[in-house]
Amino acid sequence: MIDFGHPWLRPLWRRVAVVAVAAGWGGVELVSGSPGWALLFLGLGGWLGWGLLLNYRPDDREDT
Repeated sequence: MIDFGHPWLRPLWRRVAVVAVAAGWGGVELVSGSPGWALLFLGLGGWLGWGLLLNYRPDDREDT
């Protein structure tokens, strides 16, 4: 779904922005009364946060 080792994601600000957009949209959906979409986007934000911020290793990319 997303390549955590992609060169476009090397700068920290881009990784933070991607996570913030997903989690922020989850917050918007929660406030607007759509718990299903909120759960989906908050889960996506959590997964992206794990992959892009907590477990990010730019040199571990596998070449196919």
